[in-house]
Amino acid sequence: MKPLLLLRPEPGWTVSAKTARDMGMEVVGAPLFDIETVAWDPPERDQFDGLLIGSANAFRHAGDSLKRYAKLPVHVVGQATADAARSAGLMVGQVGKGGLQSVLDRLQGRKLRLLRLAGEDRVPLKAPEGVRVEARVVYRAVPQSLELPQPLLRGTVVALHSGAAAERFAEECSRLKVDRTKFIVVAIGSRVAEMVGEGWASVHVAWTPDDGAMLALAKSLCQESSDGDG
Repeated sequence: MKPLLLLRPEPGWTVSAKTARDMGMEVVGAPLFDIETVAWDPPERDQFDGLLIGSANAFRHAGDSLKRYAKLPVHVVGQATADAARSAGLMVGQVGKGGLQSVLDRLQGRKLRLLRLAGEDRVPLKAPEGVRVEARVVYRAVPQSLELPQPLLRGTVVALHSGAAAERFAEECSRLKVDRTKFIVVAIGSRVAEMVGEGWASVHVAWTPDDGAMLALAKSLCQESSDGDG
């Protein structure tokens, strides 16, 4: 079985690595980004009807100011982010299954003011009529250098959890002058698949945008590509 290259930031890296190893995969790599807090100016709670959150990093880095929004519903990108919201003492509203845009689309027909707590690199959203979204940056991803041990250059499956990771991975592969045809890419969504570019052995998109679906797909690809080598 080919190894799985994981690059997502902590604490997600450790969670994904443990899950993948429990599934029988060999895990290699290290976080391609460190996540750091960005100082922000929290607006008054009464200006909004809810929060819009696309990553649990928002809860980790928003600080004590998050408490002022405790009575507002939090609309989140997926179940893991919903769990993080509850752990932070917040009330969960809509839970998405196909990205943050799908969450907004489900709010169509309602008149809402939403506060989006996000990172510097974030997916652009189109708010439906009647919904106003105001964003505040509460964290940023700091790029790290990619290290690829020689055995990985013979082929591996790489999991990309974000557009920033896709772009950074492609840039680092170009910098290191590695052969892209040795890498099978598993992307969390179609946007991430587009951002990683071309030239890879193949690019695959998880059937749902979550870590579990990515790892299940990655395992099958690790097995198939390994069988094909024989």
